[in-house]
This record gives sequence, structure tokens and C-alpha cells, in this order.
Amino acid sequence: MVYMQKVHGSQNTFFLLDQTQLKQTLSQAELVRLAKQLTNAKTGLLGGADGLLVVSSSSHQNVLGKMQVINADGSIASMCGNGLRTVGRYLAEKYHQNSFKVETQQADLKVSVEPDWAESVKAISVEISPVSFAKQDLPFAQLNCSKLINQEVPAFAPGLKFTAVAVPNPHLISIVSAEVLASSLLEKLGTKLNQPNPYFPDGVNVSFAQVIDSRHLFVRTFERGVGFTNACGTGMSAASLVFALTHQQEKGFNHLLTVSNPGGFVQTRVHQQENHYWIELIGNATVTHNINADESLFHQDLPDFSLFQVEQTSENAAYQAFISNNK
Repeated sequence: MVYMQKVHGSQNTFFLLDQTQLKQTLSQAELVRLAKQLTNAKTGLLGGADGLLVVSSSSHQNVLGKMQVINADGSIASMCGNGLRTVGRYLAEKYHQNSFKVETQQADLKVSVEPDWAESVKAISVEISPVSFAKQDLPFAQLNCSKLINQEVPAFAPGLKFTAVAVPNPHLISIVSAEVLASSLLEKLGTKLNQPNPYFPDGVNVSFAQVIDSRHLFVRTFERGVGFTNACGTGMSAASLVFALTHQQEKGFNHLLTVSNPGGFVQTRVHQQENHYWIELIGNATVTHNINADESLFHQDLPDFSLFQVEQTSENAAYQAFISNNK
């Protein structure tokens, strides 16, 4: 039998599959097909999810495992902060370690087990890096600049200022008013820019951030391959960095920020070392379901999800109660 989890970070939902359990690991084509099938909101398992997190062995020194993120549409994300927290918890419990690194597509990132936020609400801290503003790392074009930092782009939205930053996922961030955040602009702009377009040939994640106060942001993200999500870890991290850079009077560096999102909230801390930046992302890592299935089902073109054995945990109820009590 193969053990799998359904998990969430700030209600950004995933299935988590540890490939090291399998007698015959899945090919990349099989993983993409499985991700699309599992996550489908109508025909998938447990109402679907935002993506599939694949855990495998790493050959890197002092690294516990490797994470691949496959979005619901089958595309590959270079990083996922909410997903990394859940993978970090899984590896911490598997290997009984509280501080280690996980290999991601572009970097080996630090993971630490934090004190529980509440009973049955596990918390994990992860490193978000590398960070780059360079146009080739996003990439972007036709914006008449080598870096886009807090500049107006009338073609996107008149009167708003935008910052493009890779963390390493590419993000376009704008700090906006409550009225703009509540409008349909984010969905329209995200739909346009998530896909290949003249400005971002590979598409870009788009986030709007509202400043609640000097230590509190609200962030909403329209994500490539997904659309609106309850939360986007790299988007909230990127927005925290943009806030620290553009609101220096608020002294946003090295201080704990609360970042609310439709799925709850996380905490971030932005670090600057000369001209280099990285962000700590701290938040829940919740297991909603434990799942067991025969390995043969994972290799089938059309697996029968009714044959998967599913056990619901009490963790999501504990998380919901915690968020309700801390609004």
C-alpha cells in the first residue's frame, strides 16, 4: 500500500505523494497525469486540490528530500511556499528532525519546525529564496526597464504601481487600496498576464496587497495554472518584500509581519544582506486526510478513486477554529 496525504497551508490545498515508497517510481508523464486527475474539482479525489506535491530522494548533502510542485493544470511551479511547509512537516515527522533543508527546483531551502500555533495546528517556517528583480529571471519584456520596482505601467492598470520579482516564482505585485482589492481588476489582470503575453512571455503570478497597518498586510493572488487560490506562499512573501522596499518608513525589514489571505494568515520576516534578500514564511501545515491505495492504482491511466482508503483527520477543524478565534 502507498500512503498519501491531503494537506493545506492557509487552505492552499495539495495532495502529497512520497515517491520513495514506490517499488516503481512514476515517470514525469505519469505524475503530471496523476496530478490532473487527483486535483480535478469535479472528478478528482476529495473534491480536488490546487496541486500535487511530489517528494523524492535528494543527492544533495544535508538535505532530507526533494520537492516537485505540479499545478492542477499539469504545469510545474519552480517553488511553492505553502506546499513547502507541508512537505517540511512530512519530512520532519518521517526523519524526526526539526531543522533541515529541502531541495527545490532552484535552491536547497531551510525548513524549521515551529511551536504549534494551537492544539493540532502545526506550524512550519520555510526559507523563500532566491530573490531576483532582473528581467531575465522573470522574464519580462517591452517594459522599457531592466528592473520593474514600484513603477506605473499604464498598460496594466492606470494609476497603480507595480513591482516584478522572482522568488523564484515570477510575481507581479501592486500595493492597492481596499476598493481596488475588492474590484474585478485582479481577476482581469491575472487572467491576461498568467498566460503567455507580450510583457511576460512565460506568464506571471499577479498579487494585490493592501496595507492594514505597519505590521499587517492582506494579499490576494491570481496564480498561474490555478487562478484564485486561498493563499499563495511565494506571493505573500513577495508582497512582504515589496512592502519593506516601498514603505521604508515602516521599517519592514527583520520584523515579523502578519499577512492575511482568504484562507487565514501567515507570518513573514524579510531579510536583507547587502543587495540580497530572502524571506521567512511561517504558517500552518495541516493534514486533512490520510490516504492509502495499492501501488498499481497510481500507474493506471484512469485510477478508480473509490478504491482509495481515506481517513479524515481532526486537524482542519482545529485550524478553522484557530483562524476564527484570531480574526
